Amino acid sequence: MTGKVAGNVADIIIIGAGIGGLTAALALQRTGQRVRVFERAAAFAEVGAGLTVGPNMLHGLAHLGLGEAVRAAAMTPEHGGVIDIATGELLVANTRGRIPEQRYGQPYTQMHRAELHGILADAVGRNDPEALQLDHCLASLSQDACSVTARFTNGNSACGDLLIGADGSRSVVRDALFPGHAPRFTGYVAWRCLVPMDRLPATPIYPDSAIMIGPHRSFARYRVSHGRLLNCTAFVDSPGWTDEGWSIPSSVEELLAHFADSAPIVSEIVRQTPADACFKWGLFDRDPLPCWTDGRVTLLGDAAHPMLPFLGQGAAMAIEDAVILARALASVLARVLASTPEGPAALLIYEQARRERTSFVVQASRDAVREFHAPDTRGYDPARHRDAEALGLFSYNPATAPIPAQPFHQPRG
Repeated sequence: MTGKVAGNVADIIIIGAGIGGLTAALALQRTGQRVRVFERAAAFAEVGAGLTVGPNMLHGLAHLGLGEAVRAAAMTPEHGGVIDIATGELLVANTRGRIPEQRYGQPYTQMHRAELHGILADAVGRNDPEALQLDHCLASLSQDACSVTARFTNGNSACGDLLIGADGSRSVVRDALFPGHAPRFTGYVAWRCLVPMDRLPATPIYPDSAIMIGPHRSFARYRVSHGRLLNCTAFVDSPGWTDEGWSIPSSVEELLAHFADSAPIVSEIVRQTPADACFKWGLFDRDPLPCWTDGRVTLLGDAAHPMLPFLGQGAAMAIEDAVILARALASVLARVLASTPEGPAALLIYEQARRERTSFVVQASRDAVREFHAPDTRGYDPARHRDAEALGLFSYNPATAPIPAQPFHQPRG
């Protein structure tokens, strides 16, 4: 089947096999849709580092049957906090443990990004071994009233009923739909490191999940991989960025130069980073789009609403998107309405259900870094501290959140 919804089954193309794209594939598979995921990389690599998996994100993963697998791989920090990076003073304390699970129905956890990616890829592959197509870089797309076609640089093409752009903040799909909105450098450069815990001093690192803040820089760290590794992400204000890529090898000495005068534990963590486990990238941003659906094509995750990482909600928003998208499509197709407009109508329902929440989180993430990197850390006001929980983000459940019954206006395209 290509280019026409048959009964309550659609043929769906997904561009990008990151966490958002794979979650969308799994969510759509579970509603009975045929899904093909095209990824530009020739092979999956163990990229990325730590990942916050909060209650809202875990609700979505549990809805897809992955709750137990994710919880088995994740760490549940007992305590969190905000620390003055220069003095080591604890500015904000947050006791977690089992409290989030009691409050929201799912725990607050942290894990290695590659472990979650592997869980998702395995689940999609078990449903359909042919669903994942690597080494497919999107070159162009086109659509008409009945279908959408993706063409790849390797000469292959794919035709389907709908296309989902889940190809990140530098989305080719987004640029094809809405050209002229290039990503802009935010003024922040980030580093990520994975440090074996057995290389660090025996002195407990407390709290076990924390962000250390100071003028023009911050340093977040927490344990992953069942406590074997300490995930660290550092952020530094920078006047410019010229390198290409999101994961560029960096020397430990380059990172240490930005934090040499910080609390001793920060310098020690950086020094113990293996030489091949330190990477950097520039943080780029885009303003939220007024719409991210055009006809039979829509965007998901960072392709639709790229956000800075200072609330730890980027992956969560993509997973929420994926669950809502699948629910919207299943709802529309289950009503067995007239054939041609229903796929695009479902995409608009999904977008309208997600736009306000994701735009709020985009802005809240921008606000958070301005507080963290303020010139005078002594002026940091704990009463104004607004993490994801304080902002109410954890109480959202994408499996049960209300969605519109129909679009607010007719499908475009």
